[in-house]
Amino acid sequence: MPTIIETSIALPRNFRLTDFLLFHQRDAQMLAEVVNEQQLQKGIVWQAMPACITFRFVKKYVEVQLHIDSGRKKLDIEKNHTRLQLHAHHMLGLNQTISDFENYVADHPQLTYLIARQSGLRVPQAATTFEALTWAIIGQQISVSAAVSVRRKFILYTGLQHSSGIWCYPSATQTAALTEDDLRSLGFSLSKARTVIELSKNIHNGDLPLEDWLNDYLQGKPLAAQRIYDALIKVRGIGPWTVNYALLRGFGWLDGSLHGDAAVRRNLQLLLNTAEKLDEKTTQSWLAAFSPWRALIAAHLWAMQKAEGF
Repeated sequence: MPTIIETSIALPRNFRLTDFLLFHQRDAQMLAEVVNEQQLQKGIVWQAMPACITFRFVKKYVEVQLHIDSGRKKLDIEKNHTRLQLHAHHMLGLNQTISDFENYVADHPQLTYLIARQSGLRVPQAATTFEALTWAIIGQQISVSAAVSVRRKFILYTGLQHSSGIWCYPSATQTAALTEDDLRSLGFSLSKARTVIELSKNIHNGDLPLEDWLNDYLQGKPLAAQRIYDALIKVRGIGPWTVNYALLRGFGWLDGSLHGDAAVRRNLQLLLNTAEKLDEKTTQSWLAAFSPWRALIAAHLWAMQKAEGF
């Protein structure tokens, strides 16, 4: 028997539904995410069980349903209801301090028009920190379409499918059981395969308790961003851009410096109306003035031209 948990969340007037849906619509084959104008269905792993989380948007609210293929396992409904509420708020970006940010930059000479035009922009979150990290690794130095293809093969290979037919994005535990050769057969480069396997094993063994850190944050504790950064940067093949992207898309941390991102530099050049290409050092220096919202600035720069997939 399945376990079904439901909740309803009020949305702010400036909630940008299109941003949320587009973030989850990167795969046109809709293998693990099914998106239409008012709804997202996403396959996830919930307490090691296949599950489907559905966001159904109705006027000023979103109805959220979690359908878990729990079989005979009895779940604590109250505990899981609370967890679902926190998780849904996080995925929607509703716990991000965007009003404070927009007030802070309201009079900035270069940002006033951009932020006003994109008011309400939040950073939609990946369903898990592991998904944010692995997507960042998969997408390094290849096109978005190529990255989506590798991601699709990765999801199918691990083979966890919800009873609705939707496929579930793999967990670290599932991935830790794979080999480098397995990932290589799916289109991963050797270095990416090694990184994903090492990362997965560290998470599975408890050396990188990413979900525990996220849950602490969602329950009101300060995000241990520096601790997370220091732990992830030690993993072979993970660099500053990957960590800051994962902190942004997995933890909702808005102060990572994404000066290493080519689209951020390119769009900042357009914003500043300069003919000279901006290097990482110049971009890093410019972003530094906007701490603790450097990554949110990057998100606004991405949105200037709807940088696909990221």
